[in-house]
Amino acid sequence: MESGKNITWIHSFLYLFLVSASVHLLHKSLISPTLTVKHQDGRVKKVAPTPLRFRSDGTFKILQVADMHFGNGKLTRCRDVLESEFGYCSDLNTTRFLEKMIQLENPDLVAFTGDNIFGSSAADAAESLFQAFDPVIKSGIPWAAVLGNHDQESTMTREELMSFISLMDFSLSQTFPSVEDTSYSSKQNSVPNIDGFGNYDLRVFGAPGSNFANISVLNLYFLDSGDRAVVDGVRTYDWIKESQLNWLRLVSEKVQEPKLGINGPAISPYSITSPSLAFFHIPIPEIKQGPIFNVVGQYREYVACSFVNSGVLQTLISMGDVKVVFIGHDHTNDFCGNLGGIWFCYGGGFGYHGYGVAGWSRRARVILAELGKGESSWTGVKRIKTWKRLDDEMVSKIDEQILWERQL
Repeated sequence: MESGKNITWIHSFLYLFLVSASVHLLHKSLISPTLTVKHQDGRVKKVAPTPLRFRSDGTFKILQVADMHFGNGKLTRCRDVLESEFGYCSDLNTTRFLEKMIQLENPDLVAFTGDNIFGSSAADAAESLFQAFDPVIKSGIPWAAVLGNHDQESTMTREELMSFISLMDFSLSQTFPSVEDTSYSSKQNSVPNIDGFGNYDLRVFGAPGSNFANISVLNLYFLDSGDRAVVDGVRTYDWIKESQLNWLRLVSEKVQEPKLGINGPAISPYSITSPSLAFFHIPIPEIKQGPIFNVVGQYREYVACSFVNSGVLQTLISMGDVKVVFIGHDHTNDFCGNLGGIWFCYGGGFGYHGYGVAGWSRRARVILAELGKGESSWTGVKRIKTWKRLDDEMVSKIDEQILWERQL
């Protein structure tokens, strides 16, 4: 009798063991991969050093990367290149160009202005994002991104994409504005309902050791310009909504508050207002409607934008702090032009899987902010310059210009 009980117990133990082992194997082989990022071990995000700040030489440099259109890496062929280049050209050409730009310009921030991946060509959005952003992640340089109209065409929604991007190493991207950026003078105490995913504000502090070391002297606004929309049965591109503009006005008021120096109110004229830059993907209708003045660079194609004018330009003019807007979307436009006293600058097509013109080099834009020099230390921003680099043999530097200079 006792022997029979023992046998039954052994059988029960073996049964439970086999069930547990089967469940474990099933979890490892089928379930776990769907809950984890491919080829990535679970670990804590590597955080970029914050706050962003100017260097001790009084400069802060941003590399704008517009329209990478990354697909599946080496398996994704290039578009609109010379016939002699097509056989060996792939997404890896985009990767090498980004590596070259990071090494050559050594930016303090890399700003990706949408269509980072080409959703219809990306089998796995997460894997494509990892490959697309890999050079900047390996460099350890802080970076920020917004979405274009093609990013969400793969396996992730726009909210999932921005959430994923915000969790990547050294990323300063945010899915939603922080509470700090949405509360001002007790007007709001919580995050408002803002359209889109990827509306946020980054602030750049003064040079170390200066009177402005603990003060934001340059502000960077990132906005989600959406993807596509249907208005009265007609398809069009999306646009920046009123809720986003309300948030932008709120943040602008806050960053333009009088600034205090170490020894009380700052006397320097550089302390009165901080210039701001804005980054989003789809251009606004006024660029198409014109007139746009002082064009520097190539205006090669029709401006593709929404036919809905939501008042972005009017809002930016009324705010007063935004000096330059950096956009993408139209790959063969790489010009800067002035509208209502604000510069609008295209990044130019960066990625090799995005459309372009055969024989016309892919390109990137560089933005350089320079501080003024006081009697004893660096002060606020004095000048904002830009130029472009081509992906040619010399990585040629073209179209250098001053976008804004403080008038004393």
